[in-house]
Amino acid sequence: MKNVYFFGNGKAEGKGKMKNALGGKGANLAEMTNLGIPVPPGFTITTDCSLDYFKNKKKISKSLREDILKNLSKVEKALGKKFGDKKNPLLVSVRSGARVSMPGMMDTILNLGLNDETVRGLAKQSGDERFAYDSYRRFIQMYSNVVLGVEHAHFEHILEAYKDKKGYYLDTDVKADDWKAIVEKYKAKVLEISGKSFPVKPINQLWGAIGAVFDSWMNKRAIDYRKINNISDSWGTAVNIQSMVFGNMGDDCATGVAFTRDPSTGEKKFFGEYLPNAQGEDVVAGIRTPFPINKASKDPSDKNNKISMEECFPKCYKELVKIYKTLEEHYRDMQDIEFTIENNRLWMLQTRNGKRTAQAAIKIAVEMVKEKLISKEESIFRVQPEQLDQLLHPTLDPLAQKEVIAQGLPASPGAATGKIVFDSEEAVEQSGKGNKVVLVRVETSPEDIQGMNVSEGILTARGGMTSHAAVVARGMGKCCIVGCGSLQIDEKAKTFEVGGYKLKEGDWLTLDGTTGQVILGQVATVQPELSSEYDKFMKWVDKYRKLKVRTNADTPVDAKTARSFGAEGIGLCRTEHMFFAEDRIQAVREMILATDLESREKALKKILPMQKSDFKKIFTEMNGLPVTIRLLDPPLHEFLPHTKEELEQVAQGLGVSFKIIKEKYESLKEFNPMLGHRGVRLGVSFPEIYDMQVRAIMEAACEVKKNKGIKVAPEIMIPLVGLSNELKMMRENADIICDKVMKEKGVKIKYLVGTMIELPRAALTADEIAKHADFFSCGTNDLTQTTFGLSRDDSQKFIPTYVEKKILPQDPFVSLDQNGVGELIKIGLKKGHKTKPLLKVGICGEHGGDPKSVEFCHDINLNYVSCSPYRVPIAKLSAAMAALRKTKH
Repeated sequence: MKNVYFFGNGKAEGKGKMKNALGGKGANLAEMTNLGIPVPPGFTITTDCSLDYFKNKKKISKSLREDILKNLSKVEKALGKKFGDKKNPLLVSVRSGARVSMPGMMDTILNLGLNDETVRGLAKQSGDERFAYDSYRRFIQMYSNVVLGVEHAHFEHILEAYKDKKGYYLDTDVKADDWKAIVEKYKAKVLEISGKSFPVKPINQLWGAIGAVFDSWMNKRAIDYRKINNISDSWGTAVNIQSMVFGNMGDDCATGVAFTRDPSTGEKKFFGEYLPNAQGEDVVAGIRTPFPINKASKDPSDKNNKISMEECFPKCYKELVKIYKTLEEHYRDMQDIEFTIENNRLWMLQTRNGKRTAQAAIKIAVEMVKEKLISKEESIFRVQPEQLDQLLHPTLDPLAQKEVIAQGLPASPGAATGKIVFDSEEAVEQSGKGNKVVLVRVETSPEDIQGMNVSEGILTARGGMTSHAAVVARGMGKCCIVGCGSLQIDEKAKTFEVGGYKLKEGDWLTLDGTTGQVILGQVATVQPELSSEYDKFMKWVDKYRKLKVRTNADTPVDAKTARSFGAEGIGLCRTEHMFFAEDRIQAVREMILATDLESREKALKKILPMQKSDFKKIFTEMNGLPVTIRLLDPPLHEFLPHTKEELEQVAQGLGVSFKIIKEKYESLKEFNPMLGHRGVRLGVSFPEIYDMQVRAIMEAACEVKKNKGIKVAPEIMIPLVGLSNELKMMRENADIICDKVMKEKGVKIKYLVGTMIELPRAALTADEIAKHADFFSCGTNDLTQTTFGLSRDDSQKFIPTYVEKKILPQDPFVSLDQNGVGELIKIGLKKGHKTKPLLKVGICGEHGGDPKSVEFCHDINLNYVSCSPYRVPIAKLSAAMAALRKTKH
């Protein structure tokens, strides 16, 4: 494979399928060139070269330098210009390009090749001295920031101070002589801050820029973005070196970003923004609020009425429409395109699959099937499982009272309420303390990625629907409002003023990302209504998946929610969660602290009707679907009183002295409760506890079937089994009680008794345990703890360090450790099926809602996964994807 691939004059050495080598941007530039679309000539340095650069102690090899110079000559020949020439200079852009889109995370340098001599050549060539020096000051600012490490703010302060002194309002007011003076101030600032003069030789500028773009693969924001989006560090970035075209050369020039469909709603309409007499960074960075591409509203009361590109540049607009249709049809997906108009000539700078909200992703997928652009199978892969989370959470209650204080552009839909913060560091700190925050910025930059990730929503004063904030927020599924120009933000004082209101950091704010409304305080929310496209899409998902998806639900409300999302039963109902209610905890404590069997049974009689009532409601809600109920699992200390007053209350309820209860309380203390007297061990020590729970389950099942005519499918699950004799004893007891209750009630119920595989010993002896089990459910939370020897809660102090240092690929409590824990599950599955070939096996830990873990479960042929209610659709889509991937292979 070559190091460098040329594109230009209608032919490209690369292809669109070469994203791994050329990165997304380079591959698509090559593809557009081969399609006959106007693309400025250039060349792409492969991703392997960036990895070699790091292996070579951050040095560009001699052979790569030679390849770059050869291809630079090709660009010169294609355009009849010379790099570094005083009279006819070739200027280039140097851009990053990972194989997947990482908007704004890595570095770009425009106008490279300018110095005090070539700028005069550019001025003469263009006939516009003002444009030439504007481009020069942009280059100095961008290059100094990216390559020399001089902060943007230093240059912004110089520019703002100069404009204030001259009485200028916009950058476009600044004249040629002004830019000359500003350029000198910029160069002086570079020398002051970096201790180095700004580089004069264009070829040295080029080597510095290429190295800096390689380096940007490993900058903090890029690393953070890859962590958030599970992108491998080993991919590297390509570098695209492309001849400059200028959108800031005058009134017949412009630059813009567009989407072939609306990225917020998925509506099939051309959507985008542009700025006349500007460069692309002005739009993407959100420095100026741009104008719409399509014709604007003619309503004179519409304050946002702008002069559109369609009206201002009709010929270029018509050509752009033709190109966007070609690109969408060619790529068979919604495209995010960047373009520049130079002297009324349109140039395409980029196309990529556009980031979109979950709502838009589903609508686009369904409509593209309808339009016969893609198949139903392909549509499944057009929506990422995690995206579905966006659709299922609450939106603002339309009937709630709202005090709207400002209006911005609705960049990413949904509702967000949180305390105001003005910088990303504060957002991360407050979020770490459990506070919900809304990040308020003049405009966001790629450095804000961590703050955006932890915030409920993002609000910016500047920027448009295609700005950094908008694109990144949509990709994250975050509510976002941009271009709220009425906000007067004082970042130093950490306040903003708008419409007579002054809000400070820590005040509550609500954002409606669907309407763009900024609302004072907190506003009530309602459950969202899912679209008809969502229903259709999920029917396709159900058609292709093989794995069943149940839910973890402990209450009738959770059960109802899960069913509305398509849960096919309950895979884990934790009975202990029913014990913590105020009207129950006292009886539970009496049961635990009882000093004899009689007292314990007395307390258990109080608890039985409470448990039965809950089970009846859950059976009714699930209406015939299987319900797996786990008997008491946690260590008893979780239910014990914490104060002397509460202990006295228990003593009084049991009719014994405080001293006796205190002694009993002390005797129950354990050094390591999670590995102590819990789960089945409680059932062995105090069989009356499990007997009561089994009776409550079976009485509830019989009564629901008899009185309501509802089919009931209870599955009784014994937790923390490590020995086959433990399960044998519990199974025998359960069968006796179930038979007794069914005779008492005169009802026949088909029930199952099974166990959790959550100890390594259980997996390794599953063939013995299966003799007494109708089903296995792998409790992956505890299995991960006991396999690694980790406490799930305590390990969070150091697990992030393990992930950061690549000792672990990910947190094993978030995504299943397939090499270790996964192998134990496979052993348990194989041994269990050896004893009982039709043994039903699922998982019920949090991993049941993790896409990678779901794919693993499909691949090893589990029967089902069980996850929290809101993750049911995520698990379903992950299962469908897994099934289709396996079919392809």
